[in-house]
Amino acid sequence: MIEWGRLITAMVTPFDENLEVDYRKAVELAKILVEEGTTALVVAGTTGESPTLTIEEEAILFKTLKKEIDVPIIAGVGTNSTKQTIEMGLIARDCGVDGIMVVVPYYNKPNQACLKKHFAAVAERVDLPIMLYNVPGRTGTNMEADTVIALSQFKNIVALKDASGNLVQICEIIKRTPDDFLVYSGDDALTIPVLAVGGYGVVSVASHVVGKQMTHMIDCFLKGELAKSVELNLKLQPIFNDLFITANPIPVKAALKLRNIDVGKLRLPLDEATNEVKEILRKDLQELGIIQRN
Repeated sequence: MIEWGRLITAMVTPFDENLEVDYRKAVELAKILVEEGTTALVVAGTTGESPTLTIEEEAILFKTLKKEIDVPIIAGVGTNSTKQTIEMGLIARDCGVDGIMVVVPYYNKPNQACLKKHFAAVAERVDLPIMLYNVPGRTGTNMEADTVIALSQFKNIVALKDASGNLVQICEIIKRTPDDFLVYSGDDALTIPVLAVGGYGVVSVASHVVGKQMTHMIDCFLKGELAKSVELNLKLQPIFNDLFITANPIPVKAALKLRNIDVGKLRLPLDEATNEVKEILRKDLQELGIIQRN
């Protein structure tokens, strides 16, 4: 079974004042995340603003974080081109990463048979552990249970990040895939429900600001302290939800700045959080005791 741990953070990409990638700040942020409970990092995923990064920038991020950070580095390489996804997977492999995350192709909306061929082609060419990523709210296509189950037979397709919000589908996948195939929630708010039906962990955005709390919540669940884990989950629901009050990663970058962790602005077509969003996040973090009240 792959050893990526229970709390994987989909990491933001820090930028400097000129909106160039700040690799030093990326290392600093990664170290903070690991200290607060992160067990692996997804780099250059959607939260990392991958649509705005160049291939060279992504490669430097992969190499830098792999060299400096002592947890598995999972490279986000998925695109809506199979050829380009394979090329990015091979670049990531040559950078020494520990695995790749491959999203369902977006915009061109392949059917289930096409999805099987797409992921099979990547698995056959890129000899790294692969995490599938199903996020129909962004891609326009839901990867159905039967498709995931068929793909789980590839020896290097080892995990799924599921952000479908469909617990019935998630249950079917867990029931019918090999025991060493790991299913991660792609929604922070569903971490405990997914664990409760046999999932393994979460690929998180909220762990940027509540990593310690999420680690405690997951530990309580694993120890059988179910009431406590539910209590913690309910306490964290406001921040889980408000980090997606507008397009990710706008809110999480604002929340990090409220924690005095400045990772810079965003590249267009995304822009900074409005004052209204910042105030909502400020109240959430104050309620959790993460930042002090004014």
